Amino acid sequence: MSRTPLAFRLAARELRSGVRGFRIFLACLALGVAAIAAAGSTAEAFRQGLASQAREILGGDLAFSVENRDFTPKERQTFDKLGVTTYAATARAMAQAPSGERRLVNLRGVDGQFPLAGAVTLEGAPNLQAALADRNGVPGAAVEPALMDRLNLKIGDRFEAGPMTLVVGARLTGEPDGLSRGFAIAPRVLVRGEVLERSGLLAPGGLTSRTVRVALSPNQDPRAVGKAVQASLPDSRMRVRDRLDAAPGARRLIDQLEYFLGFIGLASLVAGGLGVAGAVSAYLSAREPAIAVLKALGAQSGLIRDLHLIQIAVLALLGIAIGLVVGGAAPLILGQLAGSSLPVPALFKVYPLPLAKAALFGLLAAAAFSLLPLARARTTPPSALFRRAPKGRLPFGVETVGAALAGLGLAALAVATAPTPMAAAIMIAGVAVSFGLLAALGRSAAWAAGKARGLTRGPAKLGLANLAGPRSAARTASPAIGLGVALLACVVLIQSALLAQVSDVAPRTAPAMVFTEIPADQAATFDATAASVMGPLTEDAYLRMPFVTGRIIAVKGKPIDPKSVKPSARWAFDNDISLSTLGKEPKNAGVVAGRWWAENDTGPPKLAMSAEIAEAAGLKLGDTVTLLVLGQEIQARITVLRTIEFGGFGPNFNLILNPATLEGAELRSVAIARMDKAQEAALTRKLGQTLPTVNVISVREQLESAAALFDRLALAVRGAAAVAGLAGLLVLAGAIAAGARARAREAATLKVLGATRGQILLAYVIEYGAVGLIAGAAGVLFGFAAAWPVVVKVFEATWSVDWSGVLALLAGATGLATLGGLIAASLALAQRPAPVLRGD
Repeated sequence: MSRTPLAFRLAARELRSGVRGFRIFLACLALGVAAIAAAGSTAEAFRQGLASQAREILGGDLAFSVENRDFTPKERQTFDKLGVTTYAATARAMAQAPSGERRLVNLRGVDGQFPLAGAVTLEGAPNLQAALADRNGVPGAAVEPALMDRLNLKIGDRFEAGPMTLVVGARLTGEPDGLSRGFAIAPRVLVRGEVLERSGLLAPGGLTSRTVRVALSPNQDPRAVGKAVQASLPDSRMRVRDRLDAAPGARRLIDQLEYFLGFIGLASLVAGGLGVAGAVSAYLSAREPAIAVLKALGAQSGLIRDLHLIQIAVLALLGIAIGLVVGGAAPLILGQLAGSSLPVPALFKVYPLPLAKAALFGLLAAAAFSLLPLARARTTPPSALFRRAPKGRLPFGVETVGAALAGLGLAALAVATAPTPMAAAIMIAGVAVSFGLLAALGRSAAWAAGKARGLTRGPAKLGLANLAGPRSAARTASPAIGLGVALLACVVLIQSALLAQVSDVAPRTAPAMVFTEIPADQAATFDATAASVMGPLTEDAYLRMPFVTGRIIAVKGKPIDPKSVKPSARWAFDNDISLSTLGKEPKNAGVVAGRWWAENDTGPPKLAMSAEIAEAAGLKLGDTVTLLVLGQEIQARITVLRTIEFGGFGPNFNLILNPATLEGAELRSVAIARMDKAQEAALTRKLGQTLPTVNVISVREQLESAAALFDRLALAVRGAAAVAGLAGLLVLAGAIAAGARARAREAATLKVLGATRGQILLAYVIEYGAVGLIAGAAGVLFGFAAAWPVVVKVFEATWSVDWSGVLALLAGATGLATLGGLIAASLALAQRPAPVLRGD
């Protein structure tokens, strides 16, 4: 009989006894696979949802947008030839209720063709035309519930929106193209396009935008049509979007979400890998007498390997199958629970590709962590197995090569399937290095415990002796526990630092209010109104600056090629950006190179430029930049490079010109101010009486809303990261289960020698508590190392530490490990000494 059929027959006999001894193996493998499968399936559900409703999300097949101007007749003629079109315009204004309460709103004027795809959902009106119709000569408006609740409006009430009087015709509960327009800082109000045109809010010089959406015939490629329109209108500088990428921001967010959750799942697999290895080692250790008999009867090493490899493979497939069922069902449950409340459309069903990827991760992890214990069992001689001699060094053979290849495959698959391979490679390398350092730390702790036990007596000496022994949890469980704590600590530290930035740092450094659309001829009136509420205006609390938009069209005398600019700053060269003019060097100017011009400078155009943008385009002091501002080309020389602290209190413009450059232009202004809540409310009311066209943005409200949203997301993020911590606990449970027999023998011996129950319990508490403390402290340290560059370098936020969260993690790791020690001691003490010692 050939060796392979015999191996299958023997493996089948062994598997008839069930999965006893492999429960931790199955749990560790299933947990990681389930996390990866759930992440991939959820992300795919959102992608498919976006794809299925792409036309509705965009509002058509193509969308062309311009900022701060209207479409030209030639452009409109080009669009109208493509298919059915709908035009929309947006502007901001202050809405005011009869009670005097005021709130910034986003006004959107639409025509009779809106929407081309999907439907507007309303309450209080049968359709959009009825909601926007005039009522007693007053234009109707569809108003978002947030504004109606804030201003205490109901259907039929009148309110002011800038220079217009409107009547609430319906509650606006949904727009088909809302997702494609992204985040809005104010509630939306829909009106007829001609009503918004008559208001004057779309006049040149304000912050406005216009968009046309086009419905193409079914056989047309929207991307090709969009490129053709851009080629035919090279000077239009329009933003073009098509239904194939209707919501790029949402798609990028989904990619990053899948990567983050999948990475946590992979980390859980790596952490649980020790549980897999421990479970296999414990099973093979229990099978030592049988393996010795087989070898003594002439079984070859290959048969021993194949026999147990088949069992491990079958059980690994079972664990992966459990993980796939749980991971595949998780998004379906999410869809049932969330219903239609999700911000992104989703099609929840079973998707084969994410499940296949998760299964491949599970197979590679099972191979990487199962083959090494198998190599020891295959090469150990029968005499050593019968005598239960200490295991020798890990042999080099096909198993070790296979384990190494599986580990490399695991890393390669993680990098290849990530949206940003470089970031994935860095994170995988970080996990591998952390895992190695934690393993080394565990061995060092065992060595140190062996040296320190001679200095102690009683239960402490017993606990340290166990910690230094060959079955020490410091060697088996501390790497997994430490990795789980490290991931949780990293998430907690990043979240707490960013939340502190939003709720503490930003309110102290940022303005409380921002004012836009200040008319040039009423700037002095605005200053006087602000002073009447704030008192004397100082540079520390008030700053008003002229405002205009422009575009960089050439650098060093040559037309700009956006592809030659670093991607991080390309936005500044392919869009209109805001700029200002200032004479005197302002406070917090952030000058890093060059000198600011004189306050009364009347020389040629000079430019203060963001150092980040200049570096991205290869610009330096003395270089020229050509700007298109108010329809005029201006060539200015860079005389100042400066750093800009966005969100801080200062002139946060990427481009600032000397005043002589735009002398004679009637520029509107923006202003920023620091004040308390009472002053904020008083100034808002007073501006409603004196300067109702000035828009007021409460930065304080935006920060409070962001903090509340961030806090809600934090719980979900922490919950996902806790999966890795659960893997560490499973490994600890596996270590306890694997050593249960040896622990029972130890406890029985100690009882016979006169040790009390309390002394044995204390010894175990010392051993496992030390493991939790060491692994927890190391995990927190690694969490610090991972979180700091993310907070400071990626998010450019102020580093701050939530010490309560850190101490809670440390206490949790120590407490749970100590609890594990108590359980291990209780299991050992529950057995009577005589049967244990007689059975051994």
